[in-house]
Amino acid sequence: MSTLQMVEPPASEAALLERARELAGTNLGEIAGRFGLGVPDTLLRAKGWVGMLVERALGASAGSRSEPDFPALGIELKTLPIDASGQPRESTFVCTVELSRIPEIEWDESRVKKKLDRVLWFPVQADRAIPMHQRRLGEPLLWTPAPAEEAALRFDWEDLAGRIACFGTESVTAHLGQFLQVRPKAAHSRVKTRVIDGAGEAYAANPRGFYLRTAFTQALLTKHYARLR
Repeated sequence: MSTLQMVEPPASEAALLERARELAGTNLGEIAGRFGLGVPDTLLRAKGWVGMLVERALGASAGSRSEPDFPALGIELKTLPIDASGQPRESTFVCTVELSRIPEIEWDESRVKKKLDRVLWFPVQADRAIPMHQRRLGEPLLWTPAPAEEAALRFDWEDLAGRIACFGTESVTAHLGQFLQVRPKAAHSRVKTRVIDGAGEAYAANPRGFYLRTAFTQALLTKHYARLR
């Protein structure tokens, strides 16, 4: 497969799941080789590389847009790095915080809800003892939040969004939120975006992102997978 060849977006949810299951057990080197791509030795300077590789293999078409990775299907793709014991290695980025609109957004129209309404989870080996090109993908999981899961995420989102809207971005730290947290999302602290506070005043703030804590993804793995290796 040449580097210019693209995978067509899947026509249905069933077609996407079939593609995903075909990738299960495949290592990253094999997948990258299909597109003539090299594999980085480390992800320190290649953050997001695994997710972009799997997106390409499955035919995701959203790119960097704020909509789900498979817009026609309303499905988001999330790769989930796990260690040798099946534990998530890190929190999961969901989306950027809409700082300029946060005072006027409700949960039902939030990016977080739209991104997490339907998710294709793809566990991937992240044990440091395994070379990057040998790390394999696990079994995919097509997931919709159960009512209790959505209620917990909504509670966190409303609390965090309300704090930002009323008291500014600096009022929210990463330790807030049971399952959803807010953290800086920029290459460095000099990056700023314009924000309107609860009083209608504008100020400059560092971009922020919503992340799922490992407590949430670990519970998801425990619920849906008997054991991950």
